[in-house]
Amino acid sequence: MRVHLVDGTYELFRHFYGGPDARKNERGAVVGVVQSLLGMLEGGATHVGVATDHVIESFRNDLYAGYKTGEGIDPLLRAQFEPLETALASLGIVVWPMVEIEADDALAAAAAAAAADSRVKQVFLCTPDKDLAQSVRGNRVVQLDRRTGEVRNASGVMEKFGVPPSSIPDYLALVGDSADGYPGLPGWGHKAASAVLAKYEHLERIPASAADWKVTLRGAERLAETLRERREDAVLFRTLATLRTDQPVVKVDELEYRGPAPSFEELASEWGRPKLFARARAIAQGR
Repeated sequence: MRVHLVDGTYELFRHFYGGPDARKNERGAVVGVVQSLLGMLEGGATHVGVATDHVIESFRNDLYAGYKTGEGIDPLLRAQFEPLETALASLGIVVWPMVEIEADDALAAAAAAAAADSRVKQVFLCTPDKDLAQSVRGNRVVQLDRRTGEVRNASGVMEKFGVPPSSIPDYLALVGDSADGYPGLPGWGHKAASAVLAKYEHLERIPASAADWKVTLRGAERLAETLRERREDAVLFRTLATLRTDQPVVKVDELEYRGPAPSFEELASEWGRPKLFARARAIAQGR
């Protein structure tokens, strides 16, 4: 079997901003996500789980004041977070609404659980989020950008970031992540971070003096000095970038799609899309 794990928050944003029609309807983005997932199921996906950010804030906001919040989110979009979770559950798809931790953490946990099941041939992390690159494992756990169709395995992570998946949190600690609200260290761009981490893998292994670096890099001593002076910041940023894999507890068998609940017929009718229920029922009957 193959397991598809979907970033529901990303999908909601993608469909909300994907076209003006989605912003004319108070449930337009929700309907877009549901249609997209039905298409995935019709395309052959059998085991699907969706993680959502029930709230944007998480334990990381307690660690770093500048971490991302829900401030500035379009009210029409924010009002669709909970309806999306309700719609997915009614559709018959397992959904994990995250509160203390983030959707990315839930996807990482689910990927680890699925990869540990010998029956699973491949796990698709359906999100382009660079945080999730740390969960990629060879060709067994890969990232899938559903918008572009790009699939990124461990070699693809190395090609894009210049470091293996295990070094992604260290990489993000140095270069920062504007989407999540932490800046990284001054002067540490992609080229420097990838060159140094490709050699040393983790922050602790980077020699304190650039004279000991087995890497040829312009401005190396200045970078080493910054890392010495800002090491606590780097370690904190790495903590922010490191995904937790302890929640939720995932059982692969529970992800198998078995069809919609009766309530989904009513939902589809309310949306003026009654054929969505017929599509969902046909998928289940065809299994």
